[in-house]
Amino acid sequence: MIERLSTSLKRNKHSYLLLAPYLLMFVLFTVVPVLMSMSLSFTYFNLLEFPRWVGWHNYERLFLEDEVFIIALKNTFIFAVITGPISYVACFVFAWMINEMSPKVRSVMTLLFYAPSISGNIYFMWQLMFSGDAYGYINGFLMKNGFIYEPILWLTTEKYIMPVIILVQLWLSLGVSFLAFIAGLQNIDKTLYEAGAIDGVRNRWQEMWFITLPAMRPMLMFGAVMQITSSFAMADVATQMAGFPSVNYAAHTIVTHLMDYGSIRFEMGYASSIATVLFVLMLTINLAVQKLLRNIGD
Repeated sequence: MIERLSTSLKRNKHSYLLLAPYLLMFVLFTVVPVLMSMSLSFTYFNLLEFPRWVGWHNYERLFLEDEVFIIALKNTFIFAVITGPISYVACFVFAWMINEMSPKVRSVMTLLFYAPSISGNIYFMWQLMFSGDAYGYINGFLMKNGFIYEPILWLTTEKYIMPVIILVQLWLSLGVSFLAFIAGLQNIDKTLYEAGAIDGVRNRWQEMWFITLPAMRPMLMFGAVMQITSSFAMADVATQMAGFPSVNYAAHTIVTHLMDYGSIRFEMGYASSIATVLFVLMLTINLAVQKLLRNIGD
């Protein structure tokens, strides 16, 4: 085993040398912090005192005593289950449709679809639309057409907060995954479609299932990782639209709970336990989705 590893290192030494800077940065800024966070999750640490070992106490407190965390966990799953699959499918469908257009139109449409995910003032527009007075665009339209007779407090009424935030998140979700799908569709070998026609592929749906999707597995897996990460790590939309904290924690997520204990209360041991739970959730779901995607086209 050691001899085989040594032989591989010698044979591919130039490749490993090129990878070394990235691996070093990845270990220092990803692996080490994750391991440190997991270790701190078993301690009481407030940044002023040296960490004190408390074992499983933080996790017991998290699941058995912290009612707000349970609300955050439920909200996070609702956001992830709705926004994750819908945005993932939407990214692929829009990428596929835009890929069929001429190069100039494709470039313009790609920019138009991607722009919202990088716009800095996008929340201001949505806050205007869902403003809780008669000057809000949604309220103004509904009142003008007789659907309602007084303004709806969209962002301060518990039953409306979740749908509004889900809508905004879906609109912002055409980001990196969308670009990855566009790139993947552009790089599919066109001779595969000719070979498929010879082998019996007769329509566009069969082309997509037996040729397009299998050829895009790396991009599909990358997109799945990005969409799962963004849906489970959602915090900016919730805090910008509904405030922090939101009314009755209606928009509270695991990440906002983590921000509360890590950035405001400075209970770093407890915050680390929240981060560890989120990490395990995201890793488990990512592995499950990647296993599912490996079966596409088989």
